[in-house]
Amino acid sequence: MPPQPTAAPFKVGDHVTGTTYVPPEHRRWERPEPFEGHVVQVGSGYAGVDADRAFVWVRLPDGTERQALMNETEFCAALEGAR
Repeated sequence: MPPQPTAAPFKVGDHVTGTTYVPPEHRRWERPEPFEGHVVQVGSGYAGVDADRAFVWVRLPDGTERQALMNETEFCAALEGAR
């Protein structure tokens, strides 16, 4: 029996903050950086594909997107009280 998926802590549209994910092979020229934006994708969309590294994609205010690990992402403190 395949493992049952667990619910992601974020959903599309959530306002989040965190640190971008940079693959090890890119760290010579790119560094992780802090971000704040809205979730546009949670995980890869394929069951079990990114189970060891659960990703979230976030759109920044300038319209660009960043990838981050879910465990390095959190809800924005300013909106936490409204949840």
